Amino acid sequence: MGKAQEAQAAEKRAGRQEPRVAQGEGAADGRKTSGLVGEAASFVADDVVLPASSECDGAEEGERFVGQVIKLDRGFPLVRLLGAGADRAPLRCEHAISLVKGKDYRAVVGDFVDVLVPFGHDKGIIESVRPRTRAFVRKDPTERAIPQVLAANFDRVIVAQPLSDVNVRRLERELVLAYETGAEVTVVLTKADLAESERQVQQVRQRVQQLAGPDVRTLVVSSHDPESVQAVRELVGEGTTAVLIGKSGVGKSSLVNMLVGSNIQETTPVREDGKGRHTTVSREMVRVPGGGYVVDMPGVRGLGLWNADEGIGAAFADVEALAEQCRFRDCKHENEPGCTVRAAVESGELSAERFASYQALRQETAALADRREQARRARGEKVSDKKTNAAARTSRKRRR
Repeated sequence: MGKAQEAQAAEKRAGRQEPRVAQGEGAADGRKTSGLVGEAASFVADDVVLPASSECDGAEEGERFVGQVIKLDRGFPLVRLLGAGADRAPLRCEHAISLVKGKDYRAVVGDFVDVLVPFGHDKGIIESVRPRTRAFVRKDPTERAIPQVLAANFDRVIVAQPLSDVNVRRLERELVLAYETGAEVTVVLTKADLAESERQVQQVRQRVQQLAGPDVRTLVVSSHDPESVQAVRELVGEGTTAVLIGKSGVGKSSLVNMLVGSNIQETTPVREDGKGRHTTVSREMVRVPGGGYVVDMPGVRGLGLWNADEGIGAAFADVEALAEQCRFRDCKHENEPGCTVRAAVESGELSAERFASYQALRQETAALADRREQARRARGEKVSDKKTNAAARTSRKRRR
């Protein structure tokens, strides 16, 4: 890639490092949710700045607090109370009926919530969820064309891949979803102690760095190298929350244990082929001593895209920089004259596999946008979600 194209790719990636506001699972689909609308002022509680709630709809008597969801275990939130309730132990909560009735909406790990603790009870009721600064969203793993929010209100996404078995196609998809959040993105190559040689470590790191782009740090971590662990720990400084994603068995739980300095997460022995087994069963915010929080999530098998046009543009900035040089704006990169992308593939500048992956992800977002529009029309709804319609048009235009 030439210098001009490299500069264009860097601009595309840099343009994604802005907070994206996602007000709940419903809002990811254009719907409003209780307690999330209107301009909100901010106030300080503990070490975080929270947007003030517009209203609480609970009517029961009791004490009310602001809290943050730190764990989701089989759908039940565990909330750490802030402000006046900071000296209390984390509280197990349920959702108020008025919050979830008629909506596919739930608080997720990282959400700031308004909690009612009825007198005489040891459980709380989540009455409303504060606006999210950003959210990690994927398509629901079922066949339904709806979003699923996995975590909220974080600053960084750490993508974990095992150094000895990097799955390039999955890494590309993980980078798309990470970029789409607007957070800082870092790739951490785990299990470096299983590498055959230092040369292998450097070769894999260089390959992943080229794939992720110059704006994404690629770190290598080994349980036998305290400096490598410290480098990752510095990503989660005080006041910072990082979401840790990766497939089951890539070493996420071991990485969390190294960051914390104790075995707080269950791990299982590594098999002879270097692959681990699924251990984490719940999403949880873990405090890093002297630093911030890391959200350890269960291994996510399915990573369906949801409103991911910008994430694709950032993760495949090299491809889109080439596409902008094509003779025709609506070039499909097939047999059109003056196609810079096809020329790059034929010359070896752009790998055919990477281009095919880009095409597949663009087609996936286009198909999802069409399904969502068809579902609305089938329900007799006006297709008034401007953002969704724009994404659908963009996806169709870019469909290869």
